[in-house]
Amino acid sequence: MRWKDLRRSKNVEDRRGHSGGGGGRGIGGGAGIGLLLGLLRSKMGIAVIIGIIAFSYFTGTNPLSLLASLDGSGGQVSQQPSTPAPANDETAQFVAAVLGSTEDVWTQVFRSGGAQYRAPKLVLFTDRVQSACGVNSSATGPFYCPGDEQVYMDLGFFRQLQALGAPGDFAQAYVIGHEVGHHIQKITGTEARVRQAQRASGSQAEANQWLVKLELQADCYAGVWAHHANKQHKVLEPGDVEEGLQAARSIGDDTLQRRAGQAVRHEKFTHGSSAQRQQWLETGLRTGDVESCNTF
Repeated sequence: MRWKDLRRSKNVEDRRGHSGGGGGRGIGGGAGIGLLLGLLRSKMGIAVIIGIIAFSYFTGTNPLSLLASLDGSGGQVSQQPSTPAPANDETAQFVAAVLGSTEDVWTQVFRSGGAQYRAPKLVLFTDRVQSACGVNSSATGPFYCPGDEQVYMDLGFFRQLQALGAPGDFAQAYVIGHEVGHHIQKITGTEARVRQAQRASGSQAEANQWLVKLELQADCYAGVWAHHANKQHKVLEPGDVEEGLQAARSIGDDTLQRRAGQAVRHEKFTHGSSAQRQQWLETGLRTGDVESCNTF
């Protein structure tokens, strides 16, 4: 993906703690990493890691906390103040570039519809973070909080994404585009209508169906962003679309359930199947049309 010439967004807030002296811990450092490296050396250990990732996804448990408990580490959260991302922090620069591109694209899309776009802020954090939606751990994955209209991301998720079989910078950009898609849903009122429908649902399975539709639309909006970003700046390189579709497949509910050694249970889906996520991302990529993203 050609991203280095993209405008950097100024709406990135870095709350990551210092890495040393008891500082915050990302996926690549801190308690549990020694054990993680040891597990990677055996087939059984790899199975344990996959099980921990799957368990964390469905329960909201921090995978590093699970590893820390296995090796006896405390896993305390850093109380040190956050510091700005250094200029040579390429991953943070990548996030700022992708976010800047989403701002440019959605400003243009909204303007063409006679509306004004207000951009979200993106908060980088390590391990856990306080938002208007409460305290969330990095095991939650990247998330959007409607209460403060901010996207939250632990950059260690990109390594988790690679471990799930979805490497590549466009796969990472798709994740950011998806979370910004939730912001689009907030400011257009879709998110509020879905939450109301969920509250009126007669069962958890029915409520989950509404949530799946919301998530699939965010996938489609990510594709719409990429379509227009490519028209504006030729950001897509050969293989990028395949990276995005592979990421969508890797984080489908059915795929994650199978990875966890479970039977596929559609009533427990919250994001959609691998095929659905690929379908709606591809729809947005192909059409670039917001109206094509009616998953409802």
